[in-house]
Amino acid sequence: MAEIVLKDITKRYRDGTEAVKQMNLEIADGEFVILVGPSGCGKSTALRMIAGLEEITEGELLIGGEVVNDLPPKERDIAMVFQSYALYPHMTVRENMGFALSLAKVSKSEIKQRVEEAATILDLTEQLDRKPANLSGGQRQRVAMGRAIVRKPTAFLMDEPLSNLDAKLRVQMRAEVSRLQNRLETTTVYVTHDQTEAMTLGDRVAVMRQGVIQQAGPPQELYDSPVNLFVAGFIGSPSMNFVPAEVDGETLKLPMVEAKLPDSVRRRLQGDRLIAGIRPEHFEDATLMKDQSDRGAVFRTKIDVVESMGSELYAHFSLERQGIESEELRELAEESGSAELRGEDEVLVARLDAASGVRQGQEAELWLDVSKLHFFDLDSGRSLTAETREPKAAPA
Repeated sequence: MAEIVLKDITKRYRDGTEAVKQMNLEIADGEFVILVGPSGCGKSTALRMIAGLEEITEGELLIGGEVVNDLPPKERDIAMVFQSYALYPHMTVRENMGFALSLAKVSKSEIKQRVEEAATILDLTEQLDRKPANLSGGQRQRVAMGRAIVRKPTAFLMDEPLSNLDAKLRVQMRAEVSRLQNRLETTTVYVTHDQTEAMTLGDRVAVMRQGVIQQAGPPQELYDSPVNLFVAGFIGSPSMNFVPAEVDGETLKLPMVEAKLPDSVRRRLQGDRLIAGIRPEHFEDATLMKDQSDRGAVFRTKIDVVESMGSELYAHFSLERQGIESEELRELAEESGSAELRGEDEVLVARLDAASGVRQGQEAELWLDVSKLHFFDLDSGRSLTAETREPKAAPA
């Protein structure tokens, strides 16, 4: 095991395109770090530079304290798990898992021991003599991971390893990957575009956009204190709602309601071009709120769609589009596919208690927890209310 440090890493192609820009990230020995972001943000390129599959244009990459910029992949002592299983169809599970060790001239007895140990960890013992065609998708993915485990590398690099699985199996495999990393305690860098995977798997998450790390920290920190509009909208499902906001003295004016701002929040707001961010769970059916204290405000709206999730409801309602123009919000809309579906109204989502009586097509009273709002500068996208630690710089 070893720490991985990226110091001012840049990847620039011949046409001048910069896929990764001045990337600084320190990954501790045994840590599980997730690189997450939309397609084209540079996360896979960063992983491939760590692996040695892409040349580094500028900066230094250290693995275990050693600069490895010029080392070929086979000398970096890392193991990579790809999106595709890349298994040899004519080989058994045992042969697939031990193939790299055979090429490295490891003794047959040592290969047998390592393969059987990995098979036990991955619950593949009964599948060792079967071929990939006779395995399920989840089993094939575990074989691919087993092939990496038997090498006993200093680090695992995983490039969207679960994206080919169906939704139910992906959830199951997420738990298995997490248990595996906790058991092996091997430094792991995991790339995904799925923010749910990022939130549930990593010790830390680094959100990337256009080749730049926007914020890195524990998952809950990114959720509670996003530093800008992009992180706020990317992390969370359903995603954060955004509406224009105006502060007039102690009064907060939103398109659907006015409320008194807590002094602790009001003092931190600057300028008059503001965007308010509202997490879906910070709405509630007003009829269920016995204590509508100063931190809350009630408004009436027509409910367009109600989705029952069993333990909760997702209530969709519309506001007249206010013309918020932000590059971050445009990119988020394109990533989610909602850019092509946008109509004249802005659709917001409220996550309500399952006991709520709201009905599709009817008006309802919703309660908004004003104390939990996030505020952002419209021009820069910077959060005006985030309370987050400064990113830890790479050591000199």
